[in-house]
Amino acid sequence: MSTSRTGGQVVVDMLTSLGVEYVFGVVGGQTLAITDAIIDTPGIQLVHTRHENAAAVMMDAYGRLTGRPAACISTTGPGATNLLTGVGGAYRDSSPGFVITCNNNGENIHKDDAQNADHVELIKPLVKYSRLVAHGSSIKQAMEEAYVNALTGNPGPVHLDFARDTIEGQVENPPVVPEVHPSRSWVTERPSANPVALARVTERLLAAERPVIWLGNGGNRARASEDVLALAESLNIPVVTTFNGIGAVPTTHPLVFGAVSRMGTTLSGRVIGDADLVLALGNSLNAVSTTRWRRALPEIVQVDVDPTMIGRYYSEITQGVVSDLGSFARDLVTATAGKAEDAKSGRADWVAALDKARAEWWQGSAVADTAAEGPLSPADIVRTLRDVAPEDTLLIPDAGNPGVWSFLWEIQQAGTYIKPVGFGNMGFALPSAIAASLIDPRRPVLALIGDGSLGMSLGEIETLARVGGNVCVVVLNDSSYGNIRQEQELHFDGRTTGVDFGPVDFGMAARALGVPGEVVTDLATLQERVTASFAAGSPVVLDVPIDREVNAWTFPSFVAPKK
Repeated sequence: MSTSRTGGQVVVDMLTSLGVEYVFGVVGGQTLAITDAIIDTPGIQLVHTRHENAAAVMMDAYGRLTGRPAACISTTGPGATNLLTGVGGAYRDSSPGFVITCNNNGENIHKDDAQNADHVELIKPLVKYSRLVAHGSSIKQAMEEAYVNALTGNPGPVHLDFARDTIEGQVENPPVVPEVHPSRSWVTERPSANPVALARVTERLLAAERPVIWLGNGGNRARASEDVLALAESLNIPVVTTFNGIGAVPTTHPLVFGAVSRMGTTLSGRVIGDADLVLALGNSLNAVSTTRWRRALPEIVQVDVDPTMIGRYYSEITQGVVSDLGSFARDLVTATAGKAEDAKSGRADWVAALDKARAEWWQGSAVADTAAEGPLSPADIVRTLRDVAPEDTLLIPDAGNPGVWSFLWEIQQAGTYIKPVGFGNMGFALPSAIAASLIDPRRPVLALIGDGSLGMSLGEIETLARVGGNVCVVVLNDSSYGNIRQEQELHFDGRTTGVDFGPVDFGMAARALGVPGEVVTDLATLQERVTASFAAGSPVVLDVPIDREVNAWTFPSFVAPKK
């Protein structure tokens, strides 16, 4: 007979078997049977946060950066509801992870017990899979099923709600849990395109004069940068990304022309506007990408691992291929090899014109005064940060204006950018930077965060102080919810409401929470402090007052020319 185990110990055994290294969360009475078991289990660590939302965001960021699930954990009621926003971000941006909630005793669930809430019903709309586990004998199977759901197809978070007596009680005849679960060997395998579909796409692609690869978040999840770029190079096809696809390919590549989204760039808008065929790779053609489906598009070839995403929008002009992006790109290079040179040369003049337009576009946001002082232009800040940050710096912009200004950040390596897009959840950058530090404490991480978002996650500076890492937090401080204030000014005759704050010295706040911080008011000092921060390899917070008159909605590099 197996050694006696509590349900909590079986949960932790299964987490380690499935490769989970970190559990992020805020402990409570109902969680203790799990969190206590972590203490005695090698290979897994509890990282406690100041708020459950940060724990869910850290789970999300870990999944984005590694492709593997971490877990977040909460107690019942308000603990579980505090997870929701971060879980929604993981779901909408296809990031795998375990969401673990710990409920009251099974006989009292749905009764008027302390902090009672129906966690399954609350969380189910924001996860791929949600289940109450109310018996010890069900723990292993429930976690196996959840894991398969999290990693197969389009990845995402999964939720397990454990009754308190299930995890605190002894499990009769506890299951034998393998050190490395066999499911880990196959869950990330993806399908290849069938030959008929591949032949159809090959014919159409060779006939197109101005095809464009529009790469979505699937490019990040598939880690398909090299394969997609090899396809682009073989046929001389320009590449643009969605907002959520930023980071899937380096923007320094000669065939990559930036992101197309609701607030994309004039350059990327021109590329997609010229196209006579769009290869939408891992691109759901959602509202953010298509200006709520008002963007006119030519014929589309849509490639996705999830067949239910294909033709969901623009169905009448879409041909679908169910496939992994990497294998699709490799197979297409092979299928077009005999006629690739003719197709490539036929697009040379168009690509040359786009290349010239790109040079002009970058010149349009060049820093005019490297010694600028006072409230600084966010465009100048981002261009300056890119000049001094190491090539492999992971940029994490928060929701709102930081994400828009990050269009001006040159991505020199694939996989060095993450941002909340589908849910647009504020308070993302700081917890994500902490998660990145746990993965690799030496990797330079730049969290670009507005003062509004930092106000929502300020307590996690103390978490950053505990965890450490090579993290530079740059605060774009305009004492407001800047993106919404600017939209009000633009569309409501300059009238604003509910968007302005009093002055906050985030450098002082950071020091109070255990991280060195200061206010920086000129570009030269910003260069010095960021350079020194990454050289030291320890956290710092730089609060940079920005010019409120520089409006992301009207910035020339982002506004499409009128026809």
